Amino acid sequence: MSTDTFKLGKNELIKQSFDQMDAHLQGTQYNPAQKLALTCRILFDNGHDSGLAGQITARGEKPGTYLTQRLGLGFDEICAGNLLLVNEDLEVLQGNGMANPANRFHSWLYRARPDVQCIIHTHAVHTAALSMLEIPLEISHMDNCVLYDDVAFLPKWPGVPVGNEEGELIAQAIGTKRAILLAHHGLLVACTSIEESCLLAIAFERTAKMQLLARAAGTIQPIDPTLGREAHDWILRAQRNAVGFAYYARRTLKKENHKNCLE
Repeated sequence: MSTDTFKLGKNELIKQSFDQMDAHLQGTQYNPAQKLALTCRILFDNGHDSGLAGQITARGEKPGTYLTQRLGLGFDEICAGNLLLVNEDLEVLQGNGMANPANRFHSWLYRARPDVQCIIHTHAVHTAALSMLEIPLEISHMDNCVLYDDVAFLPKWPGVPVGNEEGELIAQAIGTKRAILLAHHGLLVACTSIEESCLLAIAFERTAKMQLLARAAGTIQPIDPTLGREAHDWILRAQRNAVGFAYYARRTLKKENHKNCLE
């Protein structure tokens, strides 16, 4: 590392920081089922609880399979041991019980996006409130730039989400982006790792809350697109996601009611 960093340009300092992240930041050693269970508990503690609504899934080892929670359990009750392994038709391959029939649109999205490893769909209250206005999510604050130019918007609500129509609709509407706001419904994030999906879901709900607060006070001003994209790439690093997830995992596991989620 240069000892005279005050003479370096911004791009050089960013690269230097990325190199340090690659060398020093480490995530967790949890297996996929444990990460998914932790994600359920983390999101429960961060405003994503809506009874039994919402689904969280992660690809299984075999193509065409994925892990998901059992219908009838809330996010705060999910453990690594009560997750289900299902196929694209939602047939249970491992575990007891049934998957949420609304998981059908996850199957469509996994088919359309080979890069996606984890999908989160929730009805977090601020996101749900924003979805009632039929307006897109606005990214206008530094902390929220992890979602900058990475959120699609679906203004049409197709009704009860158990048909193939919604799967086709969402898979087409999200395109190559990592997230989408579903009007009169909620949020969906689709990312390359469980950790990334978890953190983006948290960021999505926080952004919706900030948007509602800002709109109540005045007109939201846009940020410079170049700086928005720069901040997006700065925040959205695998190493940052890993340590961010590890932090939320530690915080969650300190709570007595969540200590069983790894079992």
